[in-house]
Amino acid sequence: MHAGIVSCPPDASFSEFARVMSEQRVHAVAVAEIGHGRPWGNWRFVSDADLVAAVAAGREPTAREAASSAATVSADAKLADAARVMAEQHVSHLVVLHESGGYPIGIISSLDIAAACSSAAGSDGVDEPRG
Repeated sequence: MHAGIVSCPPDASFSEFARVMSEQRVHAVAVAEIGHGRPWGNWRFVSDADLVAAVAAGREPTAREAASSAATVSADAKLADAARVMAEQHVSHLVVLHESGGYPIGIISSLDIAAACSSAAGSDGVDEPRG
């Protein structure tokens, strides 16, 4: 898991959220209002796939228009549970929610799962994401 959330406001232009993705070297950016130092409200994401689809269609949507609902997992979930959610929802990133507060604390990606699997070689299995 990568602690923290890279976000942009809903009214961010296409070039603004693309710049955030590029500069932060992330494949997904949260689209949320910011209040009290952290994003709040309905969690939506602009993914690299959303960006590519917009370019292919010749569109330059705002972050709000390009974003889709975010799939989530609890921070106390096992790695296999996160992988199952990704597979069932056909996504490569999940918002990790604080187990009791329900607020986002990080992102887990398919690359985090790959890293955990590669480091688990020779062990009894894969239980937790590295981060």
